[in-house]
Amino acid sequence: MDPETKEYTRVYVGSWRNDKKEGAGSYFYSASAFYEGQWSGDERSGWGRMQYENGELYEGEWLRDKHHGEGLILLANGNRFVGTWSDGKKNGHGQLFFLDRGQLYEGFWVDDVAKCGSISDFGRETAVRPTVYPIPKVCLQDSQAVLMEAQAYFTEDDEKSAEITESVHKQYSP
Repeated sequence: MDPETKEYTRVYVGSWRNDKKEGAGSYFYSASAFYEGQWSGDERSGWGRMQYENGELYEGEWLRDKHHGEGLILLANGNRFVGTWSDGKKNGHGQLFFLDRGQLYEGFWVDDVAKCGSISDFGRETAVRPTVYPIPKVCLQDSQAVLMEAQAYFTEDDEKSAEITESVHKQYSP
């Protein structure tokens, strides 16, 4: 019973074990925030879906009340992240879709920080706020020079390596 309104409100509907939430159940944090999914020892653990107050939605794996494993979060602005989570943070491979500007970041994350990846245009034509500048196409201009320089690093003759490297740099320096 709600002490202020004196009405019964729904807080948790689901399975219990030893006075703790266990198994499938739904917990209502507020009128707009709720979790439905698996519980273990009174904590969200297993597969579940959480609707947050700010409009974000996470669906995926949980462990000890935190995002952990594979999951998808839909952000309030429409952007979304699909990937691996650990201890409530993005960790491992993932894709961040910037649907508002029509770009996609694919890469590797450590503790919620993108460490290594690539960004590409993805539906720019239909984006709400598309990026002003397109991402330029990257290509190798002279593959032969790159191969010659790489080969120079792996030859046993230091003099020859130095000569090849120097000639490549002279040839392609401004």
